[in-house]
Amino acid sequence: MNISEGIVIENVLVWLIPGVTAITLHEYAHGWVAARLGDTTAREAGRLSLNPLRHVDPIGTIILPGLMLFANLPFIFGWAKPVPVNFQRLKGGRLGTFLVAIAGVVANLLMLLGWLIALYGLIGFGGGTSVPSPNPLIALFIKLSLAGVIINLALMLFNLIPLPPLDGGRVLGALLPEALSKPYMRLERYGIFILLALIATGAFRHVFDPLLNLFLSLLGLS
Repeated sequence: MNISEGIVIENVLVWLIPGVTAITLHEYAHGWVAARLGDTTAREAGRLSLNPLRHVDPIGTIILPGLMLFANLPFIFGWAKPVPVNFQRLKGGRLGTFLVAIAGVVANLLMLLGWLIALYGLIGFGGGTSVPSPNPLIALFIKLSLAGVIINLALMLFNLIPLPPLDGGRVLGALLPEALSKPYMRLERYGIFILLALIATGAFRHVFDPLLNLFLSLLGLS
């Protein structure tokens, strides 16, 4: 294996490890909270699992990252196959729906904070996000931690988009008055196609990129 091949493999692993972890724990959080609120659908379907292979989604795990790569976005991310939830079985009614929907976002926020602490801890050993560390191992883990921050931030912001079937859509649906919530949630059958159209036309990037960069700047990473 030559140096260029090694760099490619390293870059893939640097993004793959936190990426797989982010989407797996995101979906696991949905199922875990649902189970605590009385719905065991995810457990019965074998989806209350930390095995990434149980959560692969053709669109979110394969097609969307491919489109983002084609659109030359500065990052690649996606989502896993949604964990099945029977919202009718949840305790707490609409509050239960809200808690299950927001659980994935909270999981990504916690992972983001974990990677951020690791990143600044590593920088404290003499590394940096732009200047390579003299220690190759520290430099590698700095890259890994930075990728973890970016992926979880991007996934968190992405899922907060108020468009069903994304988490933000379900959160908004749970907060809206019932008279508005029902017609709004009917968008769910079209939501993924609306999202893919926004990505394909570039409209998504014009809004999402500045937002992501704003938060990275607030974290001192841009």
